[in-house]
Amino acid sequence: MRSTAPAQVIRDLLDTGHTVNMPGVYDALTARLAEEEGFPVLFVSGYSVSASRLALPDFGYLTQTEMAEAGRAVCGATSRPVIVDADTGYGNPLSAIRTARLFHAAGAAGIFLEDQEWPKKCGHFDGKRVVPRDAWLSKLRAVRDLREEGVDLFLVARTDARGAASLDEALARAEAARDIGADAVFIEAPASLKELEQIGRHLEGCVRVANMIEGGRTPLLTPEELSDLGFDLIVTPLSALMAATHAVRETFARLYELGTLRDHREGLESFASFERVVDTPGHRELEGRYADG
Repeated sequence: MRSTAPAQVIRDLLDTGHTVNMPGVYDALTARLAEEEGFPVLFVSGYSVSASRLALPDFGYLTQTEMAEAGRAVCGATSRPVIVDADTGYGNPLSAIRTARLFHAAGAAGIFLEDQEWPKKCGHFDGKRVVPRDAWLSKLRAVRDLREEGVDLFLVARTDARGAASLDEALARAEAARDIGADAVFIEAPASLKELEQIGRHLEGCVRVANMIEGGRTPLLTPEELSDLGFDLIVTPLSALMAATHAVRETFARLYELGTLRDHREGLESFASFERVVDTPGHRELEGRYADG
């Protein structure tokens, strides 16, 4: 059991001055693998959950409770703090409160809460629209105020105003979110290095989030390069999903062509190695401890 609230673990980690690189996961297995590699914080991507659970795009198909259950599965498989994508909070401030409580009860250490109209879209898609600034800030305040009753979440205020309005509007929204007590601010989909530099300069004094999507609209930079620009928390949300899709597609194509992978196991995890990932030895020991006799 942790002696410190998971949200505070993230704050303390960021207070050390180190840039935190946070991978996107979407189920218990990807969470376990990310922890094995040493990542200190994990992120449950709504895009990845929509794709992996429903085979649907990030068009607002996922419900509040589906994301809460995805978060519960991830949090149950890792000792790392987990931030869960809460999209828009699924309605008004009261809906955002219920969402925050559900995610916190599922074990989440934090949430992303954005300002798109519902149904939302992936931040790197066209056709996004945002709600009025005050409507979004009201949701953020509602979630922030839950700390008074012990529902402490690391609150990332995400704005999609860069694509839906202008970078100036996005910067103004991010400043307002910082001023009401969001833990971090996230301007989605800056389209150039110049814009990343502007965001880093303009939002000094708060935790700044960068989103690195392979093939997305934002230039891909290293953690060191982003740190130099002032970014503190880096999310790489889709790498695992895209890698898994590519690997499974290739494996199925070969299996369909040949009927067997007997002579082509180089792309597969070994059976013994996989058993270690899911801790079969530990569960065998537990089974033996309670065996009859």
